[in-house]
Amino acid sequence: MTPSTTVQRDPTPASQPAAPERPAAVSFAEAFRFWLKLGFVSFGGPAGQIAIMHAELVERRRWISERRFLHALNYCMLLPGPEAQQLATYIGWLLHRTWGGIVAGALFVLPSLVILIALAWIYMAWGEQPLVVGLFYGIKPAVTAIVVHAAHRIGSRALKNGWLWAIAAAAFVAIFALKAPFPLIVLGAAVVGFVGGRVAPDRFRAGGGGHAAKQGAHVPALIDDDTPVAPHARFSAARLALVVTAGLVLAAAPLAFVAALQGWQGTLPQMAWFFTKAALLTFGGAYAVLPYVYQGAVVQQGWLSGTQMIDGLALGETTPGPLIMVVAFVGFVGGWQASDLAALLGPDQRFLAGAIAAALVTWFTFLPSFVFILAGAPLVEATHDDLKFTAPLTAITAAVVGVIVNLALFFGWHVLWPAGESGPFEWPAAVIALAAAIALFRFKRGVIEVIAACALIGLAVHWIRAHSFGGLL
Repeated sequence: MTPSTTVQRDPTPASQPAAPERPAAVSFAEAFRFWLKLGFVSFGGPAGQIAIMHAELVERRRWISERRFLHALNYCMLLPGPEAQQLATYIGWLLHRTWGGIVAGALFVLPSLVILIALAWIYMAWGEQPLVVGLFYGIKPAVTAIVVHAAHRIGSRALKNGWLWAIAAAAFVAIFALKAPFPLIVLGAAVVGFVGGRVAPDRFRAGGGGHAAKQGAHVPALIDDDTPVAPHARFSAARLALVVTAGLVLAAAPLAFVAALQGWQGTLPQMAWFFTKAALLTFGGAYAVLPYVYQGAVVQQGWLSGTQMIDGLALGETTPGPLIMVVAFVGFVGGWQASDLAALLGPDQRFLAGAIAAALVTWFTFLPSFVFILAGAPLVEATHDDLKFTAPLTAITAAVVGVIVNLALFFGWHVLWPAGESGPFEWPAAVIALAAAIALFRFKRGVIEVIAACALIGLAVHWIRAHSFGGLL
């Protein structure tokens, strides 16, 4: 008789689930459908967009492993430009070579471009309508709170010690009090970071990507931790030269065309050249380069007003895609109002002028990002974790915090005193901004929710003022 303490076990434990198999290869058509869908649902800024890609590509579809995903993300965070769009380009490139990267990066941007052109057209054609005015009365204070929240979010991650706090404070003083141009601030921060990385390396060491790997059994992915580097992803001097040359041609050809069409001082060539420079300065995200766009587009060139710039940022916050797509709004409004384009295309072709300008500035804003990924990813891999390379970028990110605080002050001034310092204080706008800040900081509400709620409140305020209740507000 078998003792009661003896337990017979099945040598093949059928109760345990079988280990998942490696996913099948992804066709170009399947990838195309995914990148197109992502372009329409990529709300939430870079953090939200990266989270969507992580959930879809790492956890659900298993096209790429956690480690390889973070590896690509770290590359993109070292480069100027929108990191989420660059990450999509990078993963598309890993999956389907050059055309895969181009399709992934382009579809991340195109839906937003089309939507913003439509919204900018409505804004310019019917912006004086009471409904639109009321909605924007509530949206503008919300945008001010959103910029403050962005400064806090970036600062809490970037300002890890007194050195970096000092850099942020110096950048704020430089742009607010000394009116220093943004490129000079970036250059100065990079020099401080380069020197600081040698003198006090621990103070300028960048943190991690912010996504901790999940614990547990390894689940195989199509591009896994141990997947050999594909031939097209290996560094080649000849391929680097080819991609850089192609990028230069794709920039020079349209620039030469519009310059021949309008002359160098024309609206289109000046926009092309300005936004090429802006694309190379977007360290730290879109909020970092917006002060530079304001300096150039509003103050120097006069393509649009400060109020229109704030309205454009509000629209950019409500559409999918990178926030830097606000440049499409800037281009559309500038093209719509440009007298030389009206003379070239005809005074009745304002929509065409605006659409051409929006497409042009989008092309020159994102072209460098494609070149950085398609040509530079294998090269950047060799410099990953190299403090001489990352310390200047750490200092630049700290300087960006000070620049964003200045941007928040600029927006707040124009929202609370829209008629200037001699005009009345808009206390309903101040209350809306405070409520938006509480919703963002205290209750962690999403940007779209906050903008929608503030827009409705602004519409109510405008309705009360328009119906003989102005004394109340």
